[in-house]
Amino acid sequence: MVSSTALLEHEDWIAARRRKVTAPDGALSLVLTHWSPAGQPPVDEREARAGHPDDALFTRLQRADLDSSDHNSADQNSAGQNSAGQNSGLTQEGYRIWRQDSPAQQAFEEIEYYDYDPEWVLPGRFELVDEERVVPFEHIKDAGATRGLPVSGDLVFEVEGTEYRLNAFDTVYGGHAKLQLVFGDRTNGAESYGAGRFLFLDHPASDRALAPGDSIPITIDFNRATVPPCGFSNQMNCPLPPLQNRLPFPIRAGEKRVRFADGFTL
Repeated sequence: MVSSTALLEHEDWIAARRRKVTAPDGALSLVLTHWSPAGQPPVDEREARAGHPDDALFTRLQRADLDSSDHNSADQNSAGQNSAGQNSGLTQEGYRIWRQDSPAQQAFEEIEYYDYDPEWVLPGRFELVDEERVVPFEHIKDAGATRGLPVSGDLVFEVEGTEYRLNAFDTVYGGHAKLQLVFGDRTNGAESYGAGRFLFLDHPASDRALAPGDSIPITIDFNRATVPPCGFSNQMNCPLPPLQNRLPFPIRAGEKRVRFADGFTL
């Protein structure tokens, strides 16, 4: 039986998600991501804003150039967050334009969800592997190239007696240290967003010192799985699930996909 408290909390989370994606700086508002050639200075804001209304938002971002780096750097804000990485090459300067009159905002109807299922609230653990570990993640717009993301540990849990170990990278979300899980499962494409989904968890090692091999209990609630920002805007460059994060069973929990008005495509 599902507790009324859990259902109310889940409904509050759904409402908060809608507010976030439809906000002035929400993924639905993103109409342009521009990257300057590697090593070139940032584009002047006045030039970048040309042709856009005065109330459009302008933000800057950076990333390592794939052609000149060791690929150990993520786009800053590539997944809608800030992901720190390391690189030894040139930097690309970029900017984004956000408009609440965007075509995606106008066509957006809702995010489709699975019913809340307490069976997908799983006990697990976070195992610190190496604070300096960087794992290559392919991004949707990088034509098969990879960008290294900092993965300090693994999420470990069991489903039907089988243990699974997934890479979750370190990020900052809403000003707080988080683990971001990019995962795939058997619902992708048929029922849920085809490129996989995200799950954000409070970073369990953010308030204590750990040594490699240490582990901390953590609750993994797949009812909070989300459609990546690239499901709301084609101007996002989202990481894709690595092979080790592609689960061989369906997870019917969390967000399924974004529904737009008939005839609209990103």
